[in-house]
Parts: sequence; C-alpha cells; structure tokens
Amino acid sequence: MAEDNTSKAVWFLTGAAIGAAVALLYAPASGEVTRRRIVRRAEESADVLSEKGQEMVERGRELYEQGRKMADEAADLFERGRKMVEG
Repeated sequence: MAEDNTSKAVWFLTGAAIGAAVALLYAPASGEVTRRRIVRRAEESADVLSEKGQEMVERGRELYEQGRKMADEAADLFERGRKMVEG
C-alpha cells in the first residue's frame, strides 16, 4: 500500500510540474523570463522526483529483506517439522 501512495505522489508531482509549465507558457512574461522559470521549475521537479525514486528504491530493499527473513523463517519451521515427523 505504501508503494501505491508513493506512486500516486510521484504522479501528482509530475502533473503539478506539467501544469505549472503550461501556466508559465500562458503567463504574460517575456520569452526569456518564461524559459528561465520553466527550467527552474523543471529542475525543482526533477529533484523531487529523484528523491521520491530513491525513497521507492529504499522501500523496495526493506520489503525484499522482510520477505527474505520470512522465507528463512519458513524454511527453518519446515526443517524443524520434518525432524519432528522423522523422530
């Protein structure tokens, strides 16, 4: 579920960045000023998206480790059960 929320946040921020860029294009400012604003907003958005991507990778690692621990515990339980049955 956390991945769902992170994914939604990334898409929201992407949409917000695109919306801001479109708004700047229609704003009454010179082309040079508008281009600088777009570049600055794009850089800010890229930083946010990069940070969110790193958070998603870290969360993936955590989930992988949790899954690996659960698999190890299940294998241990299976082995103990096998030994009990064999006597």
